[in-house]
Amino acid sequence: MTPKAPLLCSVIIPVYNGQATVLRSLDGLAGQTISLTRFEVIVVDDGSTDGTKAAVEEWIVSHGLVHWQVVSQTNGGPAAARNHGARLAAAPLLLFTDADCVPLPHWVEALLTAFDEADVMGAKGTYLTDQTSLTPRFVQAEYEDRYDRMQGSERIDFVDTYSAAYRRDIFLENGGFATVFTTASVEDQEFSFRLASKGYRLIFVPQAQVKHIHDENLAEYFRRKYFIGFWKSLLTRWHPERMVQDSHTPPVLKIQMLLWGALLGLLPVALVSEIWSLGLPVWWLMAGLLLLFLFSALPFLGKLAQRSWALVLVGPLLLAARSLALGMGYVVGTVHFVGTQPGAPRPVIPGWKRLIKRGMDIVGALVGLFLGVPLILLAAIAIKLDSDGPIFYLQTRVGEHGRLFRIAKLRSMQANAEERLSEYVDLDALEEPAYKLVNDPRVTRVGQVLRRSSLDEWPQFWNVLQGDMSLVGPRPEEERVVALYNDFQRQRLLVKPGLTGPMQVNGRGDLKLSKRIALELAYIEQYSLWRDVQIILQTIPAVLAGRGAR
Repeated sequence: MTPKAPLLCSVIIPVYNGQATVLRSLDGLAGQTISLTRFEVIVVDDGSTDGTKAAVEEWIVSHGLVHWQVVSQTNGGPAAARNHGARLAAAPLLLFTDADCVPLPHWVEALLTAFDEADVMGAKGTYLTDQTSLTPRFVQAEYEDRYDRMQGSERIDFVDTYSAAYRRDIFLENGGFATVFTTASVEDQEFSFRLASKGYRLIFVPQAQVKHIHDENLAEYFRRKYFIGFWKSLLTRWHPERMVQDSHTPPVLKIQMLLWGALLGLLPVALVSEIWSLGLPVWWLMAGLLLLFLFSALPFLGKLAQRSWALVLVGPLLLAARSLALGMGYVVGTVHFVGTQPGAPRPVIPGWKRLIKRGMDIVGALVGLFLGVPLILLAAIAIKLDSDGPIFYLQTRVGEHGRLFRIAKLRSMQANAEERLSEYVDLDALEEPAYKLVNDPRVTRVGQVLRRSSLDEWPQFWNVLQGDMSLVGPRPEEERVVALYNDFQRQRLLVKPGLTGPMQVNGRGDLKLSKRIALELAYIEQYSLWRDVQIILQTIPAVLAGRGAR
């Protein structure tokens, strides 16, 4: 007998009282371009009371599908339901969609293709809609505006579960979706932020399309945005670095929220000041803020004009509603989540500490560059006199959250050092992916002095000033080394790499990779600004001693 082909993926659909929509979703999955024997479907009924489970069971029986099932759980929200399905899944890839989405025929195939690249750990698809009224058309335009931001990106950090996929082992190892989000809100964003913070590669797959029923009217739209803002307050508390930027949210949205916050704050002032006939300047200020809001909306309104002039007319109203709803929800959520919940994740570096740390980096980098100019000029002359090749050596390194950047060093090796590496090191035979050669013959005479004094690292003050590095943190690692990290070791990517760090004051190049990572993870887990100051002070004698410098 011919053995059965293994399952390629498991499709998981959480549903709560979704009898009216979930069968349409199953119909879409039944029409996929790949064989129905190559994937399973797990519908997780989240404590429905409307006969959803019975309807799904009847549908499965009538279609005679072996790998399709419906399971039940006590109502715990979509995050808990998806996690339940993931634990039951038998395939190496998990595909997620919602009960009110209809996957197009190529949906499964498009998401599977994304994982042909071994370093891809997650993928995000797109929404479509057949609705013709103004509000859902606006919502679709809003999504497509965000898709435009992600087009061509090598990696993203924002994955929505209406069309998403992850490698099952990575999903489970990272605990799945946070079940504290008990309603459909930002649990999917939080999980993707968590993975992206470890440098895992997530990608955008626009071909993975599902049809959705968007908000039908302004009231539905406002309510949904309000609750997104409410839960977003908790999300940004856990991931404060995402308050500034993520791959999905237009930066102008944050500006519009601030503008409407200012308008609401000025309104009572303007009304009260009318009593004393002093309200005119306040009204003019409010008019100016309103004009700024309209100006900020022009690019998106231009996109709406390509669809319909009717959308342009309702666009400002819906954009204002979006800003107000998100802002109101965020404020209410911030008050609601005051205090730390037991067992809740905490950011590695809270928002206020990040600001102080960045301020220290800027001041320190400016001082370092100012003091280092004459030393670098002398070193540059010595490098040129000693050997052929460029003064500076540039190499791609992995930074915070897996972002790549070019590190700058004064060249301490012969110009062809990279090409000659295989003469001295068998990379495939190493116990650990990192290596340090004792008395490396590729190091020049001037290079030995530069390395012992750490002057070769001085140009990295420029990397600190640019924001790719910090004064203190784990040392920036090469791509080939990071590619071999396990999930635990990837935690060192949660912060910016440092010009100095726990490795530099505890043996430098004499440390094995495992010991170095242990020190750096301890630094991250117990982070404090005072520890940064201590490491900076300890670096000076460590450099003067030259121990471990290679």
